[in-house]
Amino acid sequence: LRYTQDNDVLSLEQRKFYEENGFLVIKNLVSDADITRFRNQFERICKGELKVEGMMIMKDVTTEKSKFTWSENLITKVQDFQGDEELFRYCTLPEILKYVECFTGPNIMAMHTMLINKPPDSGKKTSRHPLHQDLHYFPFRPSNKIVAAWTAMEPVTQDNGCLSVLPGTHKGCLRPHVYPQWEGGVNIMYYGIQDYDENSPRVHLVMEKGDTVFFHPLLIHGSGLNKTQGYRKTISCHFASADCHYIDVKGTSQEGFEKDLKGIMQKQFEIPEDTSLQ
Repeated sequence: LRYTQDNDVLSLEQRKFYEENGFLVIKNLVSDADITRFRNQFERICKGELKVEGMMIMKDVTTEKSKFTWSENLITKVQDFQGDEELFRYCTLPEILKYVECFTGPNIMAMHTMLINKPPDSGKKTSRHPLHQDLHYFPFRPSNKIVAAWTAMEPVTQDNGCLSVLPGTHKGCLRPHVYPQWEGGVNIMYYGIQDYDENSPRVHLVMEKGDTVFFHPLLIHGSGLNKTQGYRKTISCHFASADCHYIDVKGTSQEGFEKDLKGIMQKQFEIPEDTSLQ
């Protein structure tokens, strides 16, 4: 067993499933009360009632130049919400951390946070997320000590764009990622892998409110169009062992992402151009 740690939380069957497939869904893990609190805080952020230092607020490429007032209908994602005590509670929930430890070991760091508000598709098909590997966004290793926790804040279905995963692909390597050539455009930092077997079995993770999937950063996954009129909300955090180390991405396929991220941070936070992402 190389992808999970010895623990008394996962059954042997669960460990074997993750080892073979690279993901594991735990039903009804996060309470309705906590999800309501996260939703309420997100709505406050959308209304501009509070500003969180370091948090990145994102819009869909089809609405990013909209003149509309900030609202829940305009913001599709908030990233890096560690400065918000209420949202960061998700990363400290004992029910989340007890599972995270099964993959990272006991010394845990929260590395990347997101609350995703997938919008109804505008007709341009920009609400989808291309198949990708999360390790493309992370300049640290080893990959086996990193895990994502991704919680449904409402029912997640194929109609509103659930996660789609290619089981077992976590056993491979990090693939080159580029922006897909989509006719309607593609959202910033929505990279996709260049080469994968289109005939690979694909599993659609239909989930209920509070269900949480834990998955490996090399697992190939994406999400489809939101074909409904509602917004599909999820909250997530990537965790890593404190034993992980940073790498230099210069000359690798991750260098393009570093450039994009620096550009956004310079625009939003006025950081110096020579800032290291480490």
